[in-house]
Formats: sequence, structure tokens, C-alpha cells
Amino acid sequence: MSWQGELKKIDDFRYRIPRSYKTGMKTDGIIYASEKMLPQITSDQAPEQVANVAFLPGIVGCAMAMPDIHWGYGFPIGGVAAFDVEKGIISPGGVGYDINCGVRLLRTDLTDKDIQHKIKELVRSIFNNVPSGVGSTGKIRIDEKEVKQVLIHGAQWAMRKGYGWEEDIEHIEAHGALEGANPDKVSRRALQRGRPQLGTLGAGNHFLEIQVVEDIYERAAAQEMGINDVGQITVMIHTGSRGLGYQVCDDNVKTLGSVTQKYGISIPDRQLACAPIKSPEGRAYFEQMACAANYAWANRQCIMHWIRESFEKVLNKKAEDLGMHLIYDVAHNIAKFEQHKVGDEIKELCIHRKGATRAFAAGHKDVPEMYKSIGQPVLIPGDMGTHSYLLLGTDLAMKETFGSTCHGAGRVMSRTKALSRTRGRRIDKELADKGIFVLSASNQVLREEVPEAYKDIDTVVDAVHQAGISRKVARMRPLGVVKG
Repeated sequence: MSWQGELKKIDDFRYRIPRSYKTGMKTDGIIYASEKMLPQITSDQAPEQVANVAFLPGIVGCAMAMPDIHWGYGFPIGGVAAFDVEKGIISPGGVGYDINCGVRLLRTDLTDKDIQHKIKELVRSIFNNVPSGVGSTGKIRIDEKEVKQVLIHGAQWAMRKGYGWEEDIEHIEAHGALEGANPDKVSRRALQRGRPQLGTLGAGNHFLEIQVVEDIYERAAAQEMGINDVGQITVMIHTGSRGLGYQVCDDNVKTLGSVTQKYGISIPDRQLACAPIKSPEGRAYFEQMACAANYAWANRQCIMHWIRESFEKVLNKKAEDLGMHLIYDVAHNIAKFEQHKVGDEIKELCIHRKGATRAFAAGHKDVPEMYKSIGQPVLIPGDMGTHSYLLLGTDLAMKETFGSTCHGAGRVMSRTKALSRTRGRRIDKELADKGIFVLSASNQVLREEVPEAYKDIDTVVDAVHQAGISRKVARMRPLGVVKG
């Protein structure tokens, strides 16, 4: 059923849901999108979820959604909201089930000509080297005590265990380890699910992708990140915290429903179950969420190590000699404590980004030193047959969106509908006809994740670029894909 609510145009890339739309809204809702995207955006009730977020206590600024917005649990996917740490709340529905689902991008010194006859061999090597699929288990064998170390130290644990290079840590959001993680608060069930899955891709929209740079929009900025020319090969990793993150979210969704009532918080949707940030329950959720976020960073670190190994094996050169350096790693589903300017004051806020990417501007203290002059890299993945993008954060994002932008294309078709629409089709052959070699643990996943199930990523990225909350640097096209 399409949304029939009130949406007022601010400019060509901003639309407002006024506070007057529903009694109880504490602020406006803002959706970043172009006019031609509105029919897709209003095709479900995701804009209503933006309005519902505006009910939550302690919200600062507007309830926001990026152009990849679609229906989610509690918050819409593509949702961003900031909360005052003294008066505000923290909500699992504002982070999502796949905690720190995120993306990392490696550059190489290779060109498409260097690997055009090796692409199938590379994809097969990666497919064999990185476990994938629903319920997949990894090659890393650790006990519960060691799992807790992963939850505290994240990618830094993996690097110290030999999975990667020391320089990698400087190229990861939060250095790959969010402070405040407390594994003693994580349920036994979550720990049990996390133990065998470290270093696995999973299924759904997760992927490993060998790409070629097709367009460069800002050459100087691209070169700062090691992208030197069209035809250069990059590798993208898109996955999250696996069953451990799902369990952490599920555990807290169940407990915080009654907690919301305990603190007298009125919510228009039970999926917005939450707790005051400084309450015991709010702190406990953050401590568990931070554990899952760190697990995800460790997961992507291990996977990157095995991808480097695959390139070494197939091309018979060391990863260092192939120039396989990490450009950056960003989280998509996370709540973080950050300082932002609100009016004339600098305030500490809890920023919920659910299907949204941090996009800090040049000079920000949390931008890695090597990128201080250009801003934080922003990674926007496509899906199998579509482009991916490398963007940068902007000053306007800092002022308007608490340093946030989109995270991907955003679904327009449920997985059930995608399966129905693709009955009898061989998606791998369709992609092969476009010059994309794909391997998957199942044909069903390929049908669920068929490119037509998503919005046009070029349109989504153009919207955030034109709105000024991030800026295009480079566009990559897939050559070979591993799906779960």
C-alpha cells in the first residue's frame, strides 16, 4: 500500500514531512531524494517510519532518510537520527539486525588488461577461500574466551593474529574497534553463533567483488586514495556481523519493549522499542552493539586477508607487490557517540545510522591523517550487475545530516517478489552476457538479489551528490562477483 502522507518540497533534492503531520512528532522529517524517485519512496510506508522516528525523546535536528530509503524494522533503512545523550534514547530498531553491515574497498596496481584472462580463476579462488552462504562456518577455530577478545578488539584482534597489515587499521572507521564493548553483556546464544562464523561472507546482499574503475570525477582526490586511472582494478567487500549481530539485536528487541513502558516513553510503533541512553538497559544495549560492530570489523579484516592470498596464488605475486592497500572501511548499521555542532554549541550525540554511511568532512579529527585534506572516503556498493561508488564527506553533511549520507541503492522489491519475478531465469548467465562472472552458494540468492530488485544506484548517488551531502570521486563496474 502506497504512503498517502504529507510531503512538502524544500528544493530539488530535499522533501519535508512537517511536524504538524502527526500529533506527537517532536521535529520534522527530511527525505533526501530527487522528484523522480518519489513514486518508489512512497510505494511503501517507509516515509511513515521517518515520521515515527520524530516521536522519540531527545531527538536533535530532524528525523532523516537518504534516497535509498525503504521499509525496515522500526527505523526505515536509509534512516538517520541524532539523540541528546542526556535526554535521548538508543534503539535497536535504529541500528538494525545486521549490526555494522559495512563495506571496505581495496585498490590495486592492476589494470583490467592484467587480469582479463584470470578473472574466473580469481573469483573461483576467492569463492573457495572465503566461506559463504546461509549458516556458513569459517576456517578460524576459537573458543568462547577468544571470541570475547574479538568483541573487544575487532579488526585489531585480526591484524595481531596475522590477518592483514598494521597499516590497515588506520584505514578503518573507529580504527576497527568501537570503544565501550562489553562481551560479558552478550548472551551465550550470541557467542555460540559467533564462534564458528568469523571470517565468513554470509548470504543475502553480501558480496565480494572484483571491480574496474570506469569513471573518475575528481582526479586529485582519487589519487589521494590510490585511484590513479580508469581501468584500475579494485576489490570490494560487503558483509557484517553474521549471526552474532542478529542475535544481539533480537535479544534487545525482546527486552526493550517492556523497558520503554518502564520509563514512560510513548512510541507510535512497538518496533521503536528503546531505552534512555544513560539507563542501565540503554548502556547494556550499546555495550552489546559495540561488540557486534567489532566482530563485523574483524570479520571483514579476515576476509580481506584471504582475498589478498587468492590474488597472490593466482597471479604469483605478493599482495604488497600488487599494491593491494585498503582505501577505507565504513559501517552502515551502527549507533555511535559523536560530537556535533548544534546551534552555537558542540554537543555529544548518539547518532543512529541504519542503512546510512558516515560522511565526515575534510579536517575532522576522526578522518584518517592521510585523508585530512580531502575528507572521509564513503563507499557505496552496488549489487552484482550495477556500479559501485567512491565518494567523500562534505562540510554540508556535517551541518545538515550529522555527517551522514546514503549506503547503497535500496531495495524496491522484496526477496519473495524477486523470486517470483525471476522464476526459471539463470541470473548467472544473464550477468555473464554483460561480462560479469558470478559464483554463488545458491541460485536462489542470485534471484533474490537480482539487480532489478534495487533502485538505480546512479540516481541515488546523484541525489546525495546534488544535495551536497557527499561528492562523487569514482565509479566502479563489477567484473567478478562472489555471492553468499
